[in-house]
Amino acid sequence: MERKSNKQQKHHVRSGDTVEVISGNAKGKRGRIIEVMSEKQRVVVDGVNIMKKHVKPSASTPQGEIREFPGSIHISNVMVVDPSTGNATRTGRKENDKGKLQRFSKETGKFI
Repeated sequence: MERKSNKQQKHHVRSGDTVEVISGNAKGKRGRIIEVMSEKQRVVVDGVNIMKKHVKPSASTPQGEIREFPGSIHISNVMVVDPSTGNATRTGRKENDKGKLQRFSKETGKFI
């Protein structure tokens, strides 16, 4: 019988990171990550994959409305932007001075 692990999967991006989309319709766009959905392997990036939702009329909105919100994209379609250079970069993990794993830029070798 297979054991279940309660550990959360580690990804190359976190909520609040500035990322660049590397494939799809929004290729080349940059934005900040609003949400990371680990179990679905998707991220919501501000200003990317804008979707529209039609809302029926109600007491608060008697006319009804069309709401725009960012949809999710697959986590493999984004790359972290290195704050020191401003370029999209691959990331890795290595120990910092205090012995804790921290992400670093593979391009420059600096911690993110």
